[in-house]
Amino acid sequence: MTTTPVRSVIRAFDLLRELNRRPFSTISDLHGATRLPKPTIVRLLHTLMDAGFVYNDPRQGGYQVTSLVPSLSCGFQRDPLVVEAGREAARVLTRTLKWPASIALFDNYAIVVRHSTAPDSPFAPFHSTVNMRLSLATRALGRAFLAFCDDAEIETIAGILGASDDDEDRHAFDRHRFRCLLKAIRDRGFAERCPQIKPQTSTIAVPILYNDQVMASLGLTYFTSAVEPREAHRRFIPHMHRARETIEMELSRLAAGAGPVGRPA
Repeated sequence: MTTTPVRSVIRAFDLLRELNRRPFSTISDLHGATRLPKPTIVRLLHTLMDAGFVYNDPRQGGYQVTSLVPSLSCGFQRDPLVVEAGREAARVLTRTLKWPASIALFDNYAIVVRHSTAPDSPFAPFHSTVNMRLSLATRALGRAFLAFCDDAEIETIAGILGASDDDEDRHAFDRHRFRCLLKAIRDRGFAERCPQIKPQTSTIAVPILYNDQVMASLGLTYFTSAVEPREAHRRFIPHMHRARETIEMELSRLAAGAGPVGRPA
């Protein structure tokens, strides 16, 4: 039986997800991020406040999530092994370079952030990026993952992306040009975000491999006004490759006691 989604519930979760990305959010912030009408945002905020998930702090001039929000995930048992393997290396990367790091996994023809050190970074553009869904065609985390898939996977995924209604996915429409881009990424060992996408920041990403199969990607995001790309390459990429190697060794160690390691489909 097909049912119609409850639009107000979807909107409430979209709003809660956006609130979770910043320490404090104004109605204008939320309107800009979600494009929901401001009266709708106000109604949803008051509903979430009545339920105890959101608090309005007049001193900070904005809304924030409360300690009840983590209870929404209390039934989640454990992260994929690659995320568990990468947590500490990502923290060290941010502790060393100060910029936020993230680990992302393939999910239904997109890349999804499953771990972020944004809360540990003094320069993070967002309070959190966990569960942010990103394009494989334009985002550094997606490109780093896709470039290290096998040729048959790349061909299948590129075809699906090129036919997508999503504007970012359609960067894969020119199949030959897209394959050349992925080959260049594989040759140099890292990917960058398409410069037309959110140009105030940039992300560098590298693949995380296990038994010659790409399992995830590791990214580092920085403000382009603070670091020029060439300088970012010089300063950040050696650290990222060391972090990647550390994660791959830890993944192998954990996998030895956990049985076969699978990749999300």
